[in-house]
Amino acid sequence: MLTLVERQASRPFRESLTAIEDRNELTPAQRVAARGLLAAIRAGDIAVLRASHGAGRTTVLRAVATAAGGALIGAHEFMSVLAGHQAAALEEAFVSLMDRALDRHDIVILDDLHLINAVVNACDYPRAWLLDVGLTAVLDRAAARHQRIVFGMHYGDVPQPVESRAFMVEIESFTAADYEFICRAYLGAAASELDYAEIHRFAPELNAHQLRNACVWLRADRELSTARFTEYLAAQNMTSNVELEQVAPVDWKDLKGFDDVIQALEVEIALPFENRALAAELQLKPKRGVLLAGPPGTGKTTIGRALAARLKSKFFLIDGTVIAGSDNFYGRVRRIFDAAKRNAPAVVFIDDGDLIFENSDGGGFCRYLLTMLDGLESASAERVCVIVTAMDAHSLPPALLRSGRIELWLETRLPDAGARAAILGERLAHAPPPLAAVDIGAIADASHGLTGADLRAVVEDGKLLFAHDRARGGAVRPAADYFLDAIATVRSNRRNYTRRRPAQFMERREYGFIGE
Repeated sequence: MLTLVERQASRPFRESLTAIEDRNELTPAQRVAARGLLAAIRAGDIAVLRASHGAGRTTVLRAVATAAGGALIGAHEFMSVLAGHQAAALEEAFVSLMDRALDRHDIVILDDLHLINAVVNACDYPRAWLLDVGLTAVLDRAAARHQRIVFGMHYGDVPQPVESRAFMVEIESFTAADYEFICRAYLGAAASELDYAEIHRFAPELNAHQLRNACVWLRADRELSTARFTEYLAAQNMTSNVELEQVAPVDWKDLKGFDDVIQALEVEIALPFENRALAAELQLKPKRGVLLAGPPGTGKTTIGRALAARLKSKFFLIDGTVIAGSDNFYGRVRRIFDAAKRNAPAVVFIDDGDLIFENSDGGGFCRYLLTMLDGLESASAERVCVIVTAMDAHSLPPALLRSGRIELWLETRLPDAGARAAILGERLAHAPPPLAAVDIGAIADASHGLTGADLRAVVEDGKLLFAHDRARGGAVRPAADYFLDAIATVRSNRRNYTRRRPAQFMERREYGFIGE
């Protein structure tokens, strides 16, 4: 038999509202949601409380049940009823659970509806839409008897019978005041040592579980400070889909010939991300969308790696591996954006975006990306920047470029003579003589039109040619000859590649690059 905690009949609205205001276990955001839910109960028969994980949905429902009267039931009670039915009789168990509760209470509050809904929406579930039938029957019965039902669920699709009738209430994202409320409950007097506005700026999407864990871990720390608190958060709660130890270390100073690009990224992204106090004072926001365009081998991905090293755990990569062999491409992209928003400030780096659009459902992915970019306008996600790289900006969907979502256009050009000399000099700095003594200027002049990636190949191929002659015991030529031969080989390979490129790609290349 199902055992429900008996509660008194529904109380007058004003009395319920006063009870909510007097409760001291709700954060400010939770209290606002509880008031809204009570207003929804007074106004109509059906209400839904939606919240992200860890926002305190069950806490709010419990407070409303205590204040207004009624029964609060959840996953445990549902499983108890399901145990008395056949394994596939999920819908019958749901209707039985709700009927028993409505027989004894004027107000029934069912938490975790999203869990039941997730089961019936699974692709291999054999009884599609039957839960909607059960919901319709339960809602019709409650309406006929002037009873009220409240559903609690995570963000996501609300079952159609509920969505068409219910008042929707949400628990908004936590503010600094919510952070302080939760931390004071677990830290006691030590909570007064923390700057909650700074903690919220550092990690604006923490939930109550994460805050509680941080407080429990740190409450014995005699040197507790805001810096210590944020260090813990960075170590425990900040995530990335890029393992930095697997990324070749790249620093801004390693990038030659990109002074204008580096300056723009420093000002438009790194500054508002890293200088939180100045960003708060001047209300600085990073650019929402950045296009990084340029020929192959000009350092677009290298810039992304440098940015990953700079931003550490707040770098999220979408590249060809996200698409390849994936049956749930859009789901993976959504999870990446959700993780970036939780860890804001963060960068979502879409590498070779033009190729991704070509090799996926281009139009669909473009619309999806535009939707994701629009979602970054909210206060909770405004510190997520999306950087898209492309070999040819004109091959990107026009809707993406003309929509206004791309706010900053940057170009990676072929290195000039000075940049080529710098790249070659750095690559040969630790080479043994006579390679290190080669005339860098002459090699740089001879390599006009080559990319940074080409120059790296020239150095490596030149050293291999030199090593081959040494290994054979033959005469060794002047060092410059080996690098000039390597330059000729790189040029020959590029010509062969160009001749064999698909016609469609050749047509795209006729548009040229930004700045040409």
